[in-house]
Amino acid sequence: MKKEPIGKLISYIQRSQQKMLAKELAPYGIGSGGQHSFLKNVLHNPGVNQDRLTQELKFDKATTARSVKQLEHAGYIERIPDPEDRRSLLLYPTKKAQAFEPVLQAILDDANKRMAIHLTPDEEEHLLRLLHKVSLSFSETDD
Repeated sequence: MKKEPIGKLISYIQRSQQKMLAKELAPYGIGSGGQHSFLKNVLHNPGVNQDRLTQELKFDKATTARSVKQLEHAGYIERIPDPEDRRSLLLYPTKKAQAFEPVLQAILDDANKRMAIHLTPDEEEHLLRLLHKVSLSFSETDD
């Protein structure tokens, strides 16, 4: 097998998965650009602010602001001023988001299963260990 750059393969897999997820989430009013990641984080961390969300998900501030605005417009999150810092907004999931959470998780679980369809359980576990190892080289340089 021809040796291909690791980054090229990871990028291809990521783009392919994002296209698939965008198509599956579109009927629910959730767009591309990782909006599902923002929604999932807000569901698991109610009251998170946008700066923290940007840091945790490793997106830039503009992408975070755009995704939060779109999720708010779609009725999945609400922004409430932080009582301790009026310049900051805290993000909370709406009832719509809470009701949608099992559907979102099922879509994400199915996407992961499809990505690993040609792997044995041992191969999948090994791949995850290797990808975590590769990601360490970036966590050392992250801000």
